[in-house]
Amino acid sequence: MRNRTVTTFILLGLTDDIRLKILLFLFLLLSYMLSFSGNITIITLTLTDPSLKTPMYIFLKNFSFLEISLTTACIPRFLYSISSGDKSITYTGCVAQLFFIDLFAATEFFLLAVMSYDRYVAICKPLHYMTIMNGRVCRNFIFFCWVAALSILVPPISLGLGLDFCDSNIIDHFCCDAAPLLKISCSDTWLLEQMVIAGAVLTFIITFVCVVLSYVYIIKTILRFPSAQQRKKAFSTCSSHMIVVSITYGSCFFIYIKPSSRSDVAINKGISLLIISVSPMLNPFIYALRNKQVKQAFNYSIKKLVLLSKV
Repeated sequence: MRNRTVTTFILLGLTDDIRLKILLFLFLLLSYMLSFSGNITIITLTLTDPSLKTPMYIFLKNFSFLEISLTTACIPRFLYSISSGDKSITYTGCVAQLFFIDLFAATEFFLLAVMSYDRYVAICKPLHYMTIMNGRVCRNFIFFCWVAALSILVPPISLGLGLDFCDSNIIDHFCCDAAPLLKISCSDTWLLEQMVIAGAVLTFIITFVCVVLSYVYIIKTILRFPSAQQRKKAFSTCSSHMIVVSITYGSCFFIYIKPSSRSDVAINKGISLLIISVSPMLNPFIYALRNKQVKQAFNYSIKKLVLLSKV
């Protein structure tokens, strides 16, 4: 690392108001605990229940792992900062946090696109589903998601390691993010900014197009079903994924597509925090409450635990 002028950064967070800090701490602690417990429950069920060994649940298991990883890369550090008042983070810690948050987030986008393709095959080619989406194909898809995210992320991160920070070490955010870091660098950041924008746009557009195309074919196929019962059942198999996709892409549209200004910084920070804390908390409940197999597996596991406790 070429930088020798700054060894630590200061993360400003969201507010200096003590009462708001207490409320924020309690909210983040609760949402993190619910997110962690909900996603770890999904992972446990998909690993232990024989009925949840299909490709859809293999992808869901990996999605839950990414949700846990994403929140863990950010929320515990922010909770520590709020409770202790220590807003400092080392240069190495900041780079690591930036890398892992972006890696998990980008991998999630690619996995959501793969999950939409899985739903397309299940509804549009049901007789060939298990042949097309076999175990090897699922593993290759998951591997592709990680490689694609790394391919987009590694070049700008590698270039960013050479940045100098001479004038300021104050980051106007609650975690290490590319945009506020580039703002305080005294190096020429034009090329790096273009690489960051290109990577974000590329990830967003490629995955969004895949999702939209998959659901266009899905909806066309469902509408051709002869009975209302068949259409309802087909839509129910996609509903959980559609809700999660809508939340994820809708949030990104709100933050990154609209014109930004200095007055929007606080709002964007707040919405970013909601995305990184609330979405991972809601997703397990969305999949569990709208999926009979997950609910049945959960109830069966609870009964099993009750029986074991009585022995």
